[in-house]
Amino acid sequence: MDEEGLQKHIDEAIKAQNNRPTPHFEGYSPAEMHQILYYTFGAESPLQLKTATDEDYRRVPILSQVKYLAGLIEESGALKLTAKGFLPTKVVADIYQQGFLKEDHIESGISKLYKETDAITINLTRILVEMTGLVKKRNGKLSLTKKGTKIMGDDHELLRLLLLTFATKFNWAYYDGYQEERIGQLGYGFSLILLSKYGAEKRLESFYAERYFKAFPQLLQSIQPTSYRTPMEYATGCYAVRTFERFLDYFGWIEIEEEGRRLERKTYIRKTGLFDRFIQCLPPRT
Repeated sequence: MDEEGLQKHIDEAIKAQNNRPTPHFEGYSPAEMHQILYYTFGAESPLQLKTATDEDYRRVPILSQVKYLAGLIEESGALKLTAKGFLPTKVVADIYQQGFLKEDHIESGISKLYKETDAITINLTRILVEMTGLVKKRNGKLSLTKKGTKIMGDDHELLRLLLLTFATKFNWAYYDGYQEERIGQLGYGFSLILLSKYGAEKRLESFYAERYFKAFPQLLQSIQPTSYRTPMEYATGCYAVRTFERFLDYFGWIEIEEEGRRLERKTYIRKTGLFDRFIQCLPPRT
């Protein structure tokens, strides 16, 4: 075999390996996983974001909350922020009272809602309208951009923009103190695949974490054990908070059910009907 023939043989072997189904990727090949990781909703990805009905879009909590804030900004012409760059307390209260997203510590009375940073969901909403380019900040005021004015009338494009901005630009570790920043956000598309495949039945959050870390074991390497949790238990807690509580639940794509008392509490996850109206998951190519 000459040099050219040898190189062709090597290239074919590599291609065959990259297209071979992989058990720890739920049967997807390395080539498909590359699409899932880096082009999550691209043309070649197994994942696609579907167009839904007007009512379906109204049922997406984070989308509704972003639209509501954008509407307040549009009505005011330019919404004046506090000296520290946060939303005014009256606006914070107004947004929360709409009931798009609730927070347990506020609902239970453990803490009061006064300022923007008292509610992660409201702080996140303000950050997202800026990160997406829907609004611009100038001289301590927020105003709608031309892009924002245009896209506010297109729920599908707005949802896509919010989803991709939240998943790829916003740092999921921003609201927690966990050691490994990449957990959950890296391979978020794989979590969507797991939910699509297994989410019809309620399952423990650890069920999903085990499959996620089987696909991305490198994320466990930097985690040190604590006095009361193993690295896997610690990583599972991190994955569950970021993926379920502060991502999928904000989009209305899961139901979270807790059973048992605090120290023995078990948390179960099930996908909602809304998930299947928005997320199409194609099976592995075999």
